[in-house]
Amino acid sequence: MAFQRTKEDFVCEKCGTAVTGTGYTNHCPNCLWSKHVDIDPGDRLEACQGMMEPIRMEGATARLRIVHHCTKCGFERYNDIAQTDSPDAVISVSGYHAQKK
Repeated sequence: MAFQRTKEDFVCEKCGTAVTGTGYTNHCPNCLWSKHVDIDPGDRLEACQGMMEPIRMEGATARLRIVHHCTKCGFERYNDIAQTDSPDAVISVSGYHAQKK
């Protein structure tokens, strides 16, 4: 099935951030958590409704993707990072830990 653009605003169920959707927004830009709501991107047909934890980053800098893991059913989905995503959250999920000098 083809991608369905669904422009929705939401409040993150993990951190409480109010998020303004663009139609491509699929995770909270503050904590990077998502919700398992789609079978195919944008369709809002998934019955699970579990929280999707950002468990790691994959890819190169120009095309970095978040791997989300559903805490309820175990499903995994890849999502591109967005320009509005918190750099600190991206660094945290990537596993990079800066050494203190």
